[in-house]
Amino acid sequence: MQFNRRKFIATTGAGALGALAGLPARAQTALPDLKPTMVWSAYDVGSSGYVETSAIADAMGKKYGVRVRLQPSGTSIGRLLPLKEGRVSHAWLANECYFAAEGLYDFATPEWGPQDLRTTLGRQNSFSIVATKKSGIKTLQDLKGKRYAIARANLSVNSKVDPILALGGLTLKDMELVEFPSYGATLKALIEGKADCAGAAPSSVILRELEASPNGISWLELDPNDKAGWARVQKAVPFVEPFRENYGAGLSDTNQVWMLGYRYPMLTVYANTPEAEVYAITKAVVETYDLYKDANPIMPRWDVKQSGTPPMDAAFHPGAIRYLKEAKVWGEGHDRFQASAIKRQQALQAAWKVMLAGDKAKSAKPDELAGMWDAERAKVLASL
Repeated sequence: MQFNRRKFIATTGAGALGALAGLPARAQTALPDLKPTMVWSAYDVGSSGYVETSAIADAMGKKYGVRVRLQPSGTSIGRLLPLKEGRVSHAWLANECYFAAEGLYDFATPEWGPQDLRTTLGRQNSFSIVATKKSGIKTLQDLKGKRYAIARANLSVNSKVDPILALGGLTLKDMELVEFPSYGATLKALIEGKADCAGAAPSSVILRELEASPNGISWLELDPNDKAGWARVQKAVPFVEPFRENYGAGLSDTNQVWMLGYRYPMLTVYANTPEAEVYAITKAVVETYDLYKDANPIMPRWDVKQSGTPPMDAAFHPGAIRYLKEAKVWGEGHDRFQASAIKRQQALQAAWKVMLAGDKAKSAKPDELAGMWDAERAKVLASL
């Protein structure tokens, strides 16, 4: 599928879709246990996540007569706290779902810790290291000594770059790090010749400018046949998998690249959300697919045969499992993933509870507590 920047902007106007989600809807089909009014937290206005959730909300309004209000936020806490406090019914998350389930970064605090989250559906996305063609970077080993653009505060990007480098036996120390304040700034640096490479999702619109620039664009391909390497990666970061991408800057059906696959956005709830409610929302998202699949070029990936498969950033909710089995999507691979994810989440939650009850944790400063948890978490994961 060839990505066209003008078409993308025209067909994914966040303001237009956000407005559609709030228009009065005429119910056509009743769906038991589907809430008539919902509030969803989502990525900020202008993001692909916001556009996608807007399109899905509008489709559900047309088919089921439900009213959905989106609560956008540019931060992980801003998307998850309303879910935790019950101010939104569902959260459409990226890797903060994993960070929260594992108690990492902003979630390594007494108020948070490993959260008992569950997923339902998630759109397949991809990520790799993008480079200027001028840099000559073609393999992982070519990264040595190159100028890598990094935004230290972007934990979602950085958490995926580390396992990519690990596939080649590298770390960030093998490159010359050039710091920038944001994800967008790191990509702009490639256009301006201030850096050679950066971590990126190919759907980022700014990469079209890199593709058209004198510096050119190239993608680092990740060998899907490196079974041992991917096993190490998935042990550390279980939500990723090899994914062959054809969508985005520098890519097409005839120029596909193997990248790191993950889910964004994911429809996320807490484990204690009633099964009937989660079954209903999962069914509604899947069965309105024909109404939103043409909203933008990425939406066909919401087909349940793609969006209802592992790996996810947390275990599946029983309500989602019930629907996925009815849809004949659930299989042995789902069972293996679910058992492993539940075991991992329960072990981390138990270890956090024990650690937090100790005197050392009670008197620890935030950085100290995070360090203590890093050590405890490593022990737990090594024992699984």
